[in-house]
Amino acid sequence: MRVLVTGGAGFIGANFVHQTVRERPDVHVTVLDALTYAGDEASLADVADAITFVRGDVADAEVVDRLVADADLVVHFAAESHNDNSLSDPWPFVQTNVIGTFTLLEAVRRHGVRYHHISTDEVYGDLELDDPAKFTDQTPYNPSSPYSSTKASSDLLVRAWVRSFGVQATISNCSNNYGPYQHVEKFIPRQITNLVDGVRPKLYGTGQNVRDWIHVEDHNTAVWAIVERGEIGQTYLIGADGEVDNKTVVETLLELMGQDRDAYDLVSDRPGHDLRYAIDATRLRTELGWRPQYGSFRDGLAATVEWYRANEAWWRPRKDATEAKYATLGR
Repeated sequence: MRVLVTGGAGFIGANFVHQTVRERPDVHVTVLDALTYAGDEASLADVADAITFVRGDVADAEVVDRLVADADLVVHFAAESHNDNSLSDPWPFVQTNVIGTFTLLEAVRRHGVRYHHISTDEVYGDLELDDPAKFTDQTPYNPSSPYSSTKASSDLLVRAWVRSFGVQATISNCSNNYGPYQHVEKFIPRQITNLVDGVRPKLYGTGQNVRDWIHVEDHNTAVWAIVERGEIGQTYLIGADGEVDNKTVVETLLELMGQDRDAYDLVSDRPGHDLRYAIDATRLRTELGWRPQYGSFRDGLAATVEWYRANEAWWRPRKDATEAKYATLGR
């Protein structure tokens, strides 16, 4: 099988590539990545000899058409994904998330290639902290940021291309990922790397916002389950019952790294900060038989702490610039 992975030098995509090379020797992987600030070819260094890497933009129709024509499957991870960045400059999110997805859909339509679309639970908006409900594939879209609105737009394009043109596609909307190779601007790796540097963690607002966390390796096993056994045209929600508020995440990290659980600071909340996400992954579990490998969020978090401790050479070059940007925002 020949698989084109867009955004394969980014966080989730790079982990997908590593996992595929490790566990599926019959699959040849081609990575298409523009290597924007969130993508790094160094994330693929350990598998560089086993894959084909192409530097390019998913919105470049000529490059996309050439690569899709030579693929059996496209797994589309490429996305601008940082909420804070979408508030300061929305255009790259429209360019990559909307136009890039359109470009890929047209290519897979021309060449009859199977397509899987990676999306986010943020397209559904947020839930109240005391609401027992969870997101399902029937939850109406209610995005609240330029990032989530462009991801919602791309999901709707996929659905329309399935219905209108018969494109062989599936969609997955996943809860918050964590694990190796995640950019240090993101919540969990930022706190871990701050603690490595002796800097107190920072929490937006009061830290009560809840995310439904899943280790990236569990996410990617679910993607393969959907690719291999999922029903064309269906949306599958990927989650591991990992609802934890941000305060608890920071306190757990402090404990895992040998510090007092209250050794953190509160900073002003960010605009439009969603309250709570929660995924109902029933369809994925009952129809496809998928289960997460990590037994608890704490287990996955401990493994992630050890990865960042052992791989300082990977994250250190990004750290100073990231913290300088946050300093201008007072965060």
